[in-house]
Amino acid sequence: MWAANCKLAFVNCDRMWQSIKKLLFKPEFLLLVFSVAAIIISIQLILLGTHPFTLPKPPYPNDIMNRPEYMNLFIGQTNVLTEYNNYMIFKYSFFHLVNGTNLYTIYPAQHWDFYKYSPTFALLMGVLAYLPNVIGLSIWNLLNGVALFFAIRMLPFNSKAQSILMWFVANELLTCFSNSQSNGLMCALIIAAYGCMQHSKFMWATLWLVLATYIKVYGAIGFCLFLFYPGKLKFVGYAVMWTIIFAALPLTVTPLHTLVWQYHNWADLMIADATSSTGLSVAGWLESWFGIQNSKTYVTVIGILLFLIPFVRINQYKNEVYRLLILASMLIWVIIFNHKAESPTYIIAVTGVGIWYYAMPKAKWRMAVLWMVLIFTCLGTTDLFPMYVKQHFIYPYKIKAFPCIVAWCVVLADLLLLKTAEIPAARVAETGDDLK
Repeated sequence: MWAANCKLAFVNCDRMWQSIKKLLFKPEFLLLVFSVAAIIISIQLILLGTHPFTLPKPPYPNDIMNRPEYMNLFIGQTNVLTEYNNYMIFKYSFFHLVNGTNLYTIYPAQHWDFYKYSPTFALLMGVLAYLPNVIGLSIWNLLNGVALFFAIRMLPFNSKAQSILMWFVANELLTCFSNSQSNGLMCALIIAAYGCMQHSKFMWATLWLVLATYIKVYGAIGFCLFLFYPGKLKFVGYAVMWTIIFAALPLTVTPLHTLVWQYHNWADLMIADATSSTGLSVAGWLESWFGIQNSKTYVTVIGILLFLIPFVRINQYKNEVYRLLILASMLIWVIIFNHKAESPTYIIAVTGVGIWYYAMPKAKWRMAVLWMVLIFTCLGTTDLFPMYVKQHFIYPYKIKAFPCIVAWCVVLADLLLLKTAEIPAARVAETGDDLK
């Protein structure tokens, strides 16, 4: 009797676990999770209220802060500011654009840090600028989460693989929400461009890439994808069209001479910003592990050359796995070779790692790389590790970056060694054992 009851309990538990797994892998459930998380984190940030911050928040670009108009203006000044600073930068950029004031200076009464995006992005933020912060911030985070969800759904993987990939990047997405960043949206736009190009929707693909570029300049890396598809003249034509339209859009609220001045200010800030910090990048890793300083320029040049090497394999351009690996390489490369890379940007690199894993055949060593990224990149800054470990190991030695650097090297090797035109490994039956 006792044995029969135990067996029945075991069967019931197994059925319950199978039901839970089925729910966890349903895309609709993931969409709900992303959406609820975006709203809850947004409300939490609002409820945290304001806190005193001492300006400037280092590191500011030295060339900018040494200018006469900034010297001693904000040093040591304390202001009461919010915990959702990035959203406030985005929101107020619209009003600065409309009022004709410099988008690329410091407004310590409103936020710390510089606005580093295009005038066009400032204009588009007008959709949210007049809304109460709790609503605007919630919509902004929702946009990042929902956009990434639908972009991943465009990947040529089965539904279960897509869902596992979403769980894999979930913690990085929460970090993006907590910092009210645009990185979830950036990642989504590049992936969506790939998905549209797979179906010859060049108008939409170029729209997403141009929009990504006008949000953050490094979004332009996605234009590499046009090499792999027919209709290149059409692609270039649409790209030029969208570029002109987006560049001119701010003219609806600001005169031409002011807009030209804003673009000039943006260029100045980008040039000055390029000289500051190494971030969670290859250059930062080399500096923290080996004491190699002032290597940023050399590392970037070497990184560009390594990134371009696989493009010589023209015979692989029609190979869907090759294209996916290039997409993965782009998403990782654009972060690990970015001197301003920080924790919230790693949603882009981690998504690239996941795409690589599901594009290639299953192997234990690939699973080991995936787990290394999950543990040290995704969870390295969480409570999984004691504060002592984080302060003396994780943070100073740029451990968050290292697994993605390793993963990118592996992606590069796979690109160079890929031999046959295969379908992605995860495009299998929904119940395929290789996805367990």
